Amino acid sequence: MIPMKHRCLIMTIVAGMLLAGCARDIKQNETTMDSIPRATAQAVINELIDQHGHDHAERIQKGVGQVAALWRLDDGTTEDFADFCRTHYKADDAQRKDLFNTLSRNYEYIWGHLNQMSLELTKPLHLDRGPIQPVDILFGSYSPGAHLAEDFFKNKIAFLTILNFPFYTLDEKNEVGADWGRLQWAYARMGDIYTARVPAKINQHMSRVSTDADNYVSEYNIIMGQLLNDEGKTLFPDNLRLITHWGLRDELKANYDGSPEGLAKQRMIYQVMQRIIDQSIPKKVINNPDVQWNPFTNKVHRDGEVADAPGEPLTRYRHLLDNYHARKQADPYSPSYPTYIERAFEQGLELGMEEVEALFTELVSDPVLKDVGQLIRKRLGRDLEPFDIWYDGFKARSGIPEAELDRIAREKYPDAEALEKDLPNLLVTLGYDRSRAKEIASRIVVEGARGAGHAWGAQMRSQYSHLRTRIANGGMTYNGFNIAAHEFGHNVEQTISLHDVDYYMLNGVPNTAFTEALAFIFQVRDLKLLGLDAEDLMRDHLNALDILWGTYEIMGVSLVDMAVWRWMYENPDATPQQLKKETMRIAMNVWNDYFAPVFGVDDSPILAVYSHMISYPLYLSAYPLGHLIEFQIEQHLRGKNMAGEIDRMFSLGNLTPRQWMQEAVGGPISNEPLLKAAAEAVEKVAKGS
Repeated sequence: MIPMKHRCLIMTIVAGMLLAGCARDIKQNETTMDSIPRATAQAVINELIDQHGHDHAERIQKGVGQVAALWRLDDGTTEDFADFCRTHYKADDAQRKDLFNTLSRNYEYIWGHLNQMSLELTKPLHLDRGPIQPVDILFGSYSPGAHLAEDFFKNKIAFLTILNFPFYTLDEKNEVGADWGRLQWAYARMGDIYTARVPAKINQHMSRVSTDADNYVSEYNIIMGQLLNDEGKTLFPDNLRLITHWGLRDELKANYDGSPEGLAKQRMIYQVMQRIIDQSIPKKVINNPDVQWNPFTNKVHRDGEVADAPGEPLTRYRHLLDNYHARKQADPYSPSYPTYIERAFEQGLELGMEEVEALFTELVSDPVLKDVGQLIRKRLGRDLEPFDIWYDGFKARSGIPEAELDRIAREKYPDAEALEKDLPNLLVTLGYDRSRAKEIASRIVVEGARGAGHAWGAQMRSQYSHLRTRIANGGMTYNGFNIAAHEFGHNVEQTISLHDVDYYMLNGVPNTAFTEALAFIFQVRDLKLLGLDAEDLMRDHLNALDILWGTYEIMGVSLVDMAVWRWMYENPDATPQQLKKETMRIAMNVWNDYFAPVFGVDDSPILAVYSHMISYPLYLSAYPLGHLIEFQIEQHLRGKNMAGEIDRMFSLGNLTPRQWMQEAVGGPISNEPLLKAAAEAVEKVAKGS
């Protein structure tokens, strides 16, 4: 896992901001067509079929029916509706293709410039350029495209698109998509644009709430050099400032280096995390270098004296509730997916939540995890503790001191400019020829991030993708480079899937898990990118165990995220206090069901620490899916040219997950390859330990 992706896959997040009323499927109301009577719509359908022939029947039925489902009284009379359908239906294939090309060109232009506006307006929030001012938050929370969908309904561009490029449900795409050509897929993706009419004020409100939560997380730092143990000593460097949860988690992972104070540091970080989850963390210690704090006793000291320090006033859970209520406002306008849960999974991931939960539950219940836990216990020489969900000892770098890795990273990358200049060389290291490496890298800009880091993709082929990563004073740390390698993988995917697809409407990937997969593939090669890669006969086995353990951890976190959202929908009037209590109960239940049998420890709330839950609702499932896809791609890459296969796979573009996986690696998303490899790896690594 990486310490980021909070603002990423911005390509997808921004698209959601631009057309928050979009959906991948729409289910036509069976009893009414809103302002268009069913009889009127059917009469228009029959007339067009009689005029153009039964070969057009399916498209006419879908297109006219979907226009009728979204037509409102202020769009015109029933006769206006009928005239619109008669006038604008394109029966001729060449005329339809011309319309498609025109719409594609104009959508790229509009979405690209709206994306650029959002990128520029949020720079003060996302880039490390000094204190955030109130005016920055006001501009950053503005959604330039909030009114776009409704404007296009009013001027009939949306209806023109729907009529000629109707949507296909996910089941239909999965059933017949294998027989479609590329143009048919592009037409189908055009049909996914307009399937609901969410009022602009709701879109704008969602943007404002998301920005507020994102800013809360971005500014939530713990000053580690100010933490005290029970002896009144500090364990961390004075200038170490870690964002939660990403920075805390990665510092915890870095302390599996065998150093004398490593375990004490990990226990202190775990205690900090628990204080964040239960909101007993004193508000005045957050991002404040002027006080000292013992997270075990929860006492705060200023100038050597104990200071009054009330806990954070449930701010974490207020932001989570705000996100829930903002997204719930769109439910009545989204007949296809009448809850945010359905929109996040069936629309966003094109996978049902029940399907995803079943996949995750299968893995976290697998008996091989107990064997891996025993192996980790043996390697650590102690019983497992809850924070060992982030055990980092299967990576090749485990034998290299963190200080040495930091030295190398700082020397190579003293600033963002140095990293940007080196991007072509990194791609050459991964197998790209020099010309192709320069071509891809020339479309990526590197910037210093305020938060942990993210990748912001372009929406227009004349624009750049942005790699944002945190660069410490004195240069990039190894952890910073590890994050940057992950983000670089996103940028490469964003570039290939925008510039190398044959139709603009197919740009992107099926869902965010697929871009996470390539980001993981880049991230796992961080040592190679630093010039430290060495041959290791156990590398493949260690990598399988590392991916399994990381997938296990994030699947648990995702199961908590899903259960919390389900509970909020069942309890729409919940208070922040009730949500906190329920979130902790859910986290401990998931822990007790799937982690306690491996760890031998009950009732840990640690799975509730992820900041994504607060600022990027229901995004977390993309990570474990990404790990599964990563592993399947890695297996496919064996014996092949990595660069060539990456180009081939990610130029497939935005197909459904099932179709993309079939064309890319020849099979569906599955736990089986990873579990099988891990079972073999446990035996081999145990013998070699």
